[in-house]
Parts: sequence; structure tokens; C-alpha cells
Amino acid sequence: MFRHLPNILTISRIIIIPLLVGSFYLETNLSYKVGAGLFMIAGITDFFDGYLARAWSIQSKLGRFLDPIADKLLVGAAILMLVHFNRANIFPALAIICREILVSGLREFLAELHIGMPVSNMAKMKTALQMGAIFLLLLGANGSYINLVGQIALWMAAALTLFTGYAYLQAGLNHMDD
Repeated sequence: MFRHLPNILTISRIIIIPLLVGSFYLETNLSYKVGAGLFMIAGITDFFDGYLARAWSIQSKLGRFLDPIADKLLVGAAILMLVHFNRANIFPALAIICREILVSGLREFLAELHIGMPVSNMAKMKTALQMGAIFLLLLGANGSYINLVGQIALWMAAALTLFTGYAYLQAGLNHMDD
């Protein structure tokens, strides 16, 4: 059981996505808190699946495959729903989603060349800011102070997204010497 716990946590993050989407349609005062709570739980599973897999030396091919997919599905679904419900601006959302697709494609291409692309510290900061922004946007209603802070954080995350995306692309282009 413990051997599979990191993968179970990753899969639970994927299972949370339809629940998060459904929280947008709740017609209750708790809907914001439910969505933010689900996103927080997913974020916690994201931390612990990788931490436990490394700490217990039980990294698996399934985990290496599913973890980044679960992250992108979660962030993509949350951002799309926030934009759809007019709780986030489309421009930073597009920057974030397009960068994720670009970097995923670049990583796949480089993997075929047996070249790894480690995550930069700046990209880790971008992820933390992005996750915090999404959490705040899920938690705060339009016009609230929490929502305003979330909007600012999302724009800042988008700026870091563009910066890190460009850095990854530039590094990847060095290996495309047809």
C-alpha cells in the first residue's frame, strides 16, 4: 500500500478536478470555499506525492508520467473555469496555458534526444506564485480584496511564465540543429 501512496496521491489530484469544476456551479455561499479547499487539497497532494516518492525511493514510471499531467490538468481546469466565470483575466490565463503546452512539447522533444531539462528555480517560483494566485481567485469573490490580490498575483505569475518559457525555449533551441 505505502509503495503506491505517491501514485494514489497523484491520481487523487486528477479525481479532484471534476469536483473543482462542479464547485463553480454550486449555488451556495460556500462555493468559493469549497473550490479553494479542493484546490488546496490538490496542491498538498502535489507536494506529498513527489516528496514521499523521493524520501521512500519508490519513484515509478507511472508517477513520472502522471504527475506533470495531473498538475497541468488541475491548473488548466482551474484557470479555464476562473476565466469562464469572469474571475480571472484571459490574457494571463492564456500565457500560462500556452507556456505549459510549449514546455511540455519541448520536454518531449528533448527526451527523444535523451536530454533532460531540469526545472529552474525561477520556474519553481512561478509555480508557487501561480498556485497561490489560483487559490486566491478561487477563494475571493469578484471585487473582494482577496480577488484583487489574486488578480495581481496571476499577472505576476504570467510574467514569470513568459520569462521562464522563453528561457526554456532558448535552451531547447540549442538542440535543434537540423
